[in-house]
Amino acid sequence: MKIAFISDIHGNANALEAVLEDINKKKVDKILVLGDIAYRGPEPKRSIEMVQQLHTTVIKGNADEWVVRGVKEGEVPDHALELMNQERDWIISRISDTDIDYLENLPTELTFEEQGVTFHAFHATPTSLFDVVLPNADDNELESKLMAEKAAHIYLYGHIHKSYIRNVNGKTVVNLGSVGLPFDGITKASYAIVNINDGHVSTSIERVSYDYEKTIEKYKEVNYPNIDMMKNIIQNAKN
Repeated sequence: MKIAFISDIHGNANALEAVLEDINKKKVDKILVLGDIAYRGPEPKRSIEMVQQLHTTVIKGNADEWVVRGVKEGEVPDHALELMNQERDWIISRISDTDIDYLENLPTELTFEEQGVTFHAFHATPTSLFDVVLPNADDNELESKLMAEKAAHIYLYGHIHKSYIRNVNGKTVVNLGSVGLPFDGITKASYAIVNINDGHVSTSIERVSYDYEKTIEKYKEVNYPNIDMMKNIIQNAKN
């Protein structure tokens, strides 16, 4: 059983397309989506539709919540609040009320078992869409913020756009990185695979090349309200 976990697409349908092609080539059995589908990219509508066409479990991210109700004071730096709500308004103008309802009603976590392996997946932490747990967090922080709510063998999340795999007291923690906006300096889409085979379990981070210049051109084509910043993030894979 091979399971792919993807997240943080951020309206970059071009990157998502490349990731789904890679997943298909790797003959993955199941795809699960851990949030942040549409906000901050040039193709929010197409990104939502591509995710829906997977007919799989999708959970909510903080950026999905922002699309639903806007960015609130205290959630981002004060100087960024107005611009980020302008971006949100732009997204809203390009998706339907049905799309907004879809994002609003997504669950916030996922637990399941596959061949004796238990999984707990969420966007940022089990109790928050917004908390940040970075790759250099110590084991105690990982246990208290990511692993304390439910017992599992493997914990998976997105949100920070920096992939990693850590083993903590016999459990595995995986951050998927980001499909659409990686922040680790590697200009390739990122996702995770968990492979369960006859009692053996392996986890991996997959990096997929895509034409990021095409994404930048799409930002320009649709007159996105924050083109310069997004161009810089896409080109350098850093926020």
